[in-house]
Order: sequence, then C-alpha cells, then structure tokens
Amino acid sequence: MPLVQYSDSESDSESRSSIRQVKKPRHNINPGPSLPPLPAAFHNLYASSTRVSVQDNPSLHGGRTRVIPHVEGNWPTHLYLEWYPGKDELSLLADVIAQCGNLPDEKDPIVHSLLHSDLGAQLPLHISLSRPVILRTEQRALFTETLQKAIHDSHVLSFDVQPDTLYWSSNYEKTRWFLVLGVKRPISDGLNRLLKLSNDCLARFGQPPLYATPLSQGQQTSVSLRKGGTSLGGEDFSGCFHISLAWSLSEPSPKERERVAGVDLHALREIQVGFDSVKAKIGNIVGSIPLGNSS
Repeated sequence: MPLVQYSDSESDSESRSSIRQVKKPRHNINPGPSLPPLPAAFHNLYASSTRVSVQDNPSLHGGRTRVIPHVEGNWPTHLYLEWYPGKDELSLLADVIAQCGNLPDEKDPIVHSLLHSDLGAQLPLHISLSRPVILRTEQRALFTETLQKAIHDSHVLSFDVQPDTLYWSSNYEKTRWFLVLGVKRPISDGLNRLLKLSNDCLARFGQPPLYATPLSQGQQTSVSLRKGGTSLGGEDFSGCFHISLAWSLSEPSPKERERVAGVDLHALREIQVGFDSVKAKIGNIVGSIPLGNSS
C-alpha cells in the first residue's frame, strides 16, 4: 500500500477538528526509555526505494538519468562501505551542505542533499569501492563467493577514517556533480587494501576497476604528508576516496567552488567514521561481508 503525503494545512485542520470534538483530561506521562538502535542488518532490507519504472524517466528522479540502462538478465552492482551518521554528525553535515547551497544573486547549481529521502527518512552515506558495474544472472553467486573469500583471506580489520577535505567531484559520465568529503588515509591502509580486492574480483568478471590511474609518486608523497600517513607500499589512491553529501545536475561555477573551499571543517575533522563490513549491492539485494575484529 503506497504512502500518501498530506500537506501541513490538511494535517493541522484535521487535528484542530479532532480537538474540538473530543476534549480529554491531560495527564503527566513520564517518557519511557529511549528505543535501542536498529540492527545493522535492518538497513539492508530497505536499501533501495521502490522501483517506479524500468524505463529511464528523469522526471521521476529529479532530472537524473540512468547510468546503466535496465536490461533483463543484467544486475547493477556496487561495492561500498556504508555509514549512518549519528544525530550530531547529521547536524554538522546538514550545516555544511547549507553553506554550499545557492546564492540568491546568481544561477548556481541546485544542490540536493543526500542525507534524507524525499519523505524525510535518513539515508546511508558511503565510500565507493567500485564503479556501478553489471553482472549477469549466472555470475551473481560466484562473484559473491569470490568477494567473500578474498575479504576473509585478506584479514583486513575494521577501521576508522576521518573527514579531511570538501570539494566538488563529477561522475564518470559528467552528468552529475557531487559535494564530497575527502577522508584521511587510515593507519591500517584499509581503504587501499579493500579497493585492490574489489578491483581484482571485478577484473575476473570482465568489469572495469575503480580509480584505474593511481596518483603519481609526487602526489602520493603530498597526500601522505597532508594526511599524516606513511607509505605502506603498492598503489596509493588515498586522495580519491570520498563520502558524497549532495549532488547537482549543473557543473559548479568558480564562485561556488570558492565558497566550498572556504567552509570551516574543524568540527567535521573530529568525526570518527567506523567501518566493519563491505556492502555488495547486486540488483536490489544488499549483502554484508564482515571485516576482521580490530579490538
């Protein structure tokens, strides 16, 4: 049964009518204890919105176009690390997005927040470990098994990252621009290690890697010094990993980029974002592959 949104005026009118009809005595009620947080697996059950149409209809998605066309037997696939910010963290992120919104005196891009859905439900944020790729029906089970074994055998432990930078970044097709938080390289180098596992697994199924061109040696040194890390060997993509906060259909103007560069990130840099599993979304099904326990 679909949800129906009522306007504030309808809701208020209904409430006032009910109050006039029935007047009940008021009682002081002590609020009960706070409800416990939902288990992590709950979010996997409702990771995708209801499919409205299999056709590419941008009007249903705020003007966005489907990057991967819907084809019977093809399963859009994405590997990522998921983050559900807490209440205080959400407030900080919302404030940052507000500071990067439109100026009234210019035609800046319309900035759409990724923190909540159109109905107000909190949405998860993520760090991508793959591009949006395609698996065939017969590949799904073997791919999942391959990825699970690779992560298990790698002994990558759960880890934390800290936000570090704020900037605009486009998708591969240059059809959308994202306001993103760059993150510091974790001590364990978990992001680079998981990216390599992801790229290697996808390559076995004929899929392209994410961040195919690593940073140059000079860039690696610069990123390492800026992020307070040291080289652990192998390709370093630390400057590429990010968390998307908002999106726009229009390329940001120089003035907007300048405004983003001036946002104070002191409070955000104190946040510890923890990851203890890799999410594999194949079609509308989300699997969770746990990392090792670091404690």
